[in-house]
Amino acid sequence: MNDLRTTADAGRRHAGLLRELEPAVAGHLERHLGTAVEWFPHQYVPWNAARDFDGPLGGLPWHPAQSPLAPAVRDALLVNLLTEDNLPSYHHEIASCFGRDTAWGTWVHLWTAEEGRHAEALRAYLHAVRGVDPVVLERARMAHVSTGYDGRQPSLAHGLAYVTVQELATREAHRNAGQACGEPHGARLMSRIAADENLHMVFYRSLCADILALAPDDFVAALADVVCDFRMPGHAIPGFQARAARIAAAGIYDITHHQQHVLLPLLRTLRVMEYPGLGPQGEQGRERIGRHLEVLAAKSARLQDLRARMRSRTLRTATDTGSPQNGQPREDRQGVDR
Repeated sequence: MNDLRTTADAGRRHAGLLRELEPAVAGHLERHLGTAVEWFPHQYVPWNAARDFDGPLGGLPWHPAQSPLAPAVRDALLVNLLTEDNLPSYHHEIASCFGRDTAWGTWVHLWTAEEGRHAEALRAYLHAVRGVDPVVLERARMAHVSTGYDGRQPSLAHGLAYVTVQELATREAHRNAGQACGEPHGARLMSRIAADENLHMVFYRSLCADILALAPDDFVAALADVVCDFRMPGHAIPGFQARAARIAAAGIYDITHHQQHVLLPLLRTLRVMEYPGLGPQGEQGRERIGRHLEVLAAKSARLQDLRARMRSRTLRTATDTGSPQNGQPREDRQGVDR
């Protein structure tokens, strides 16, 4: 009986916050519509580079040597694309959390429409330049999307906190992959997609500031849960851990990026660590965030030290043997040095 009463109370609290925040959602939506730039996926794809693949059209089978992308960049773009592919599940999650009525519903559908361009453009680009193995890509898509994504959050505060961190992390992942791409069309496309993700993050971050003002203890406690247990929405992609390790080793996205360019800027903008008037629940959440940041900083320092020692060792080996300074084939260097 107590569990039922608690669930009912949580539902009423959720519905009440949705109503209280609806005017803010409408305002942020209007600002977003005035800022977002219309763009067309087909204009970002180098179609003249495309060739038929093997199969019914009798084209050329894919081979790694055809790809203009370094191996780690191939991993990054494959993970980024498969993450975007799970849009049906993401739409279900945010529609379940925010509803499909009022300005909330307008935002849910607009966000989904804008996000849909990302997978469309990125898949077409990768096929056109033969960037990744299309058979591996499609099989992984089938496995990932068939599994779906279950990211249900226990409260509205949790939901807003998660999508804000996730959008910011996704922006960084897309932008960094583009910078490491070494191919101008891919770099341009990933910059365009990252710009969309940034606007989505700004929308959600603004709502986080609004709910922080309405329910500071609830929000800080929820943010602590999200920050301390955060996983990217693509964590269930087949082979994700191995690919993520290679992406991190190449310096495209790692724990340092997450700490320095995702968590710290978000916490500074929302002023979470110095927000006044928190009660015991909020203070406990803030302490958890502080401890987590300390853990991340220590791990980041160890990672940077390891990389410095590896660079020094590689340099000494290259000097002794007269080989290129970083001792790697050119293709492997592209994802590391850029």
